[in-house]
Amino acid sequence: MKLGPQAERFILHFGEMGGRWGVNRTVGQIYALVFLSPRALHADEIAETLGFSRSNVSVGLRELQSWRLVHLVHQIGDRRDYFQAPEDVWEIFRVLAEEKRRREIDPTVTMLRDVLLEEPTTEDEIYGQKRITEMLELVELSTAWFDEVHRLPPETIKSLMRLGTKVQKVLGLAGKLRK
Repeated sequence: MKLGPQAERFILHFGEMGGRWGVNRTVGQIYALVFLSPRALHADEIAETLGFSRSNVSVGLRELQSWRLVHLVHQIGDRRDYFQAPEDVWEIFRVLAEEKRRREIDPTVTMLRDVLLEEPTTEDEIYGQKRITEMLELVELSTAWFDEVHRLPPETIKSLMRLGTKVQKVLGLAGKLRK
């Protein structure tokens, strides 16, 4: 597969961003290639296009499958596994948000609740427990809000996002008028 300059920039950037998103550079680049491809790709094709070893590609694809960002497809007459990303970018966003919550937020909520079951014995622990309670309330409120938004259809979410931009502009204008 021959990559154009635009695809190369996109793939390289996703590799660089991978570390910030909790995956390595290779996984980020594999995902970017699969995302951009108009057809499902097999591991050898991915390895050849990106210049990665077949084993690195296999490990990366397994990780992407665990994140539900690529799925396996088969083609008649070919025993190889092919991979493709979901077509709908909103579905990709939903899956990423769900996985981040499952991997990062839910364990934090569990830990906060467990800590609050312990009886404080000092003034510092009482203060600490108060702060932990505030943190738990914030996280639970945020996740409840996320759950409600998550159930909305993409068009409604887009409208809410656009509304947020308009509200920011109005608030910015109001702040300037008060000065």
